[in-house]
Amino acid sequence: MKAPKTFEEGMARLEDILARMQSDETTLAESVKLYAEAAGLVEYCSRTLDKTSLQIDEISGRMAAANTAPGGQDAEQNVEEQA
Repeated sequence: MKAPKTFEEGMARLEDILARMQSDETTLAESVKLYAEAAGLVEYCSRTLDKTSLQIDEISGRMAAANTAPGGQDAEQNVEEQA
């Protein structure tokens, strides 16, 4: 199986595999091959989601740090108190 280029491509291929496996015309041998391909795609998509989740956590952490003024107060609270 060739790895998909994007998460969306992997999900689309998984949907195609599911449709083929549900077909009455798909043989047992073909279903086993499709299942093996699907397992690899699920692993790829899961890893991609994990990486994306880490990126979001890092961005959120940077945003939270940028919004916190010295002394542990939120930057908004600090501005309001100065006004």
